[in-house]
Amino acid sequence: MGEILIVTGMSGAGKTVCLKHLEDFGFNCIDNLPIGLMNSFLELLLSSRENEQRTALGIDSRNGKELSELEKIIENWREEKKVPFRILFLDASDEVLIQRYKESRRSHPLSKEGRIQDGITKEREKMAFLRKKADLIIDTSRLLTKNLRQQLKEIVQEEKKYQNLQLSILSFGFKYGMPEDLDLLFDLRFLPNPYYDPNLRNHTGEEKEVQDFVFQDGNAQIFLDKLVDLFQFLLPLYVAEGKNQLVLGLACTGGKHRSVTMAEKLYQSLKEHADYGIRLEHRDIKK
Repeated sequence: MGEILIVTGMSGAGKTVCLKHLEDFGFNCIDNLPIGLMNSFLELLLSSRENEQRTALGIDSRNGKELSELEKIIENWREEKKVPFRILFLDASDEVLIQRYKESRRSHPLSKEGRIQDGITKEREKMAFLRKKADLIIDTSRLLTKNLRQQLKEIVQEEKKYQNLQLSILSFGFKYGMPEDLDLLFDLRFLPNPYYDPNLRNHTGEEKEVQDFVFQDGNAQIFLDKLVDLFQFLLPLYVAEGKNQLVLGLACTGGKHRSVTMAEKLYQSLKEHADYGIRLEHRDIKK
């Protein structure tokens, strides 16, 4: 029998999109399977010896009262039946979930006639045991659809080891204001500034000419090496503490040259050895 992936999480965090991607990757996807049928479904899979196809089961709070039975089923599958399965929990911040519901003009499944926030609060309580038991947690608060697809591909196709941490590397310019969700911030205004070179002013840190200018005196390389060492030390500690999202800010004056250059270099350096989710965003590069 192929691996079973139980896909669950907060409503609005991207479960439906996730199942579509998994289907593209060769999974047999079943959404909202009644929990009372899970053992029967398992027996069906076990009886089909030639069936090695991987299966994704979508489970969410729409299961209502049956959700309380799921914990026992999971323990039984894992401890007694030794079923090869993993739990993927999709999450997002309350603010992002509220925004998504407002944009879609849909009501939350646990607060049909009430406030969206009330439904989210109830759902977090009901789903807490699943999040605790999850083998994989993906926070989609800052993920584009293509980023989620790439992360899933690395997990289920390339079989990369994945730890429950999403690192977002964000470049920006101080002149346009500070992002509200930063966990760590590094000021890069000590590096050579391409803005003062007329030939580079209208280019960005994504281009080699600008990167060479920023790295010309050797200090940028020293800083990059130390930053890579720092994060290779810090990230396993954050994972051990249960942190699942970390936003790193790299800033210069305008967010177009130095911060973009360093963000690009750090992303490439960390991605080569990453066993966690990592994404790159240049907030002010077009300003």
